[in-house]
Amino acid sequence: MNKSTRANLLLLLTALIWGVAFVAQDVASGSLDPFIFNGLRMALAALALLPVVYFTDKKAQQNHTADTAVTGNGVSFAKMTPAQKKTLLLGSLCCGIMLTLGSVFQQTGINMGTSAGKAGFITALYIVLVPLLGLLWGKRVRWLLWVAVAISAVGLYLLCIKEGFTIEPGDSMLILCAFSFTGHILVVDHFSPRTDCIKMSCIQFAITAVLCLILSAIFEVTTLADVRAALIPLLYAGIMSGAVGYTLQIVAQKDTNPTIASLIMSLESVFAVLAGWAILGDQLSTREYLGCLAMLGGIILAQQGANKSAKLPPAPPSIDP
Repeated sequence: MNKSTRANLLLLLTALIWGVAFVAQDVASGSLDPFIFNGLRMALAALALLPVVYFTDKKAQQNHTADTAVTGNGVSFAKMTPAQKKTLLLGSLCCGIMLTLGSVFQQTGINMGTSAGKAGFITALYIVLVPLLGLLWGKRVRWLLWVAVAISAVGLYLLCIKEGFTIEPGDSMLILCAFSFTGHILVVDHFSPRTDCIKMSCIQFAITAVLCLILSAIFEVTTLADVRAALIPLLYAGIMSGAVGYTLQIVAQKDTNPTIASLIMSLESVFAVLAGWAILGDQLSTREYLGCLAMLGGIILAQQGANKSAKLPPAPPSIDP
């Protein structure tokens, strides 16, 4: 098996892990409010990534290159220059804020009753939104992307808009989530070439955990019994979807085309529907299934429509879900 095939299979596994995470979030919504759920899952993700940070640093230091002098890759935080520390902390803070918004909007939408599969497809709108926002920086967009936007809009209409042109509150939260994760991807795309990605990911999880736990202490009431009831979904969402999923993404993307990588990872929306059906018994209407198919078509076309000058950045560590 060549490296490219192995990498694509790892990314397919990543998409499966992320898709099932929507089910974990759905199950946890019955016991935990959005802030406490995300605070605990992000704390678990940060703790689980600490060994990865340690071992990758150790390996990179043994293979020191000139690039580490610029980006700080493979350099311990204590040995980073002030400029490297500033870039790492600023990138982590920006990513942490956007991740907080995306994860809270996502979990709030699920808590309001949006099914796991439906949530997965609405969240995947970031695949279409990212290249569109490139227009703000003067990047050209292929005509295929406009077709993808139109198809995705039809899919979103079928999936979310009810009679009388009303939209469910949970669905509106998921749309805000898609915009937030779009911002997260763009922030990651800006900072990832300039700093150590794994360190930044670990710190962003920690920042999101702190922000969510503070907000939970102010606005929510949680008991130990609530946490125990959602322990398995928490462990899955924090360790598997967060730390494991992100690490697999980092490892696999080194050996495959980024456009193909984004396409494979966007299949998390399909796995979310399948997992919701197989595990929770979720049933979508014919109209909603047609909406899912339309959005999937838009996602695939969006990959083809992002031209070289506005190449689509990789999907976020899916904690998103």
